[in-house]
Amino acid sequence: MYDYLSGKIDRITPTEVIIDCGGVGYFMHISLNTFEVLKDKKEAKVYAHLIVREDSHTLYGFATTNERQLYVKLVGVNGVGPSTARMILSSMNVDDVVSAITNSNIAMLKSIKGIGPKAAQRLVVELQDKLGGIGSDDAYSLSGGSTEMDEATEALLSLGFAKPAVGKILMRISKESGNNLTTEELIKKSLQLL
Repeated sequence: MYDYLSGKIDRITPTEVIIDCGGVGYFMHISLNTFEVLKDKKEAKVYAHLIVREDSHTLYGFATTNERQLYVKLVGVNGVGPSTARMILSSMNVDDVVSAITNSNIAMLKSIKGIGPKAAQRLVVELQDKLGGIGSDDAYSLSGGSTEMDEATEALLSLGFAKPAVGKILMRISKESGNNLTTEELIKKSLQLL
């Protein structure tokens, strides 16, 4: 129904934006990634996705078409609702989510608030072969779903670090070093960065 809304940003918070389009203010839920792109702008073009329920019509806004495409794929997974999909896109950027799914990196997906082992497995099973064209080419070549990555994640969580921070750091290390590191090396590098 809506492809995008373009206009003046009336108000913006980390979770929502109101776009003034010809005198009508459209309320849109956004991810933290979209907020980071829009927060300093006066005007914006925000790509939209409308979720229609019995009791509401809710607009979700995205800074890029890639983010919107991934969001649509995520809400198509059984058990992943609009809020959970937005949480996924707030926790990681598009390339990191695509990489985690295509490389079966369950530990990375579990690091997102609201995603447990079953939901992470479901995301991988249902979307692994359906994400072609979303994100950069690098997202498909990254690896990191290894046993070493899982063990490092569990060790860092047991040391008291937050799941989102652990996930981001391990994804960064995976991008920089590939998956040739042992569990001990992953933990040491993570501790230097956390």
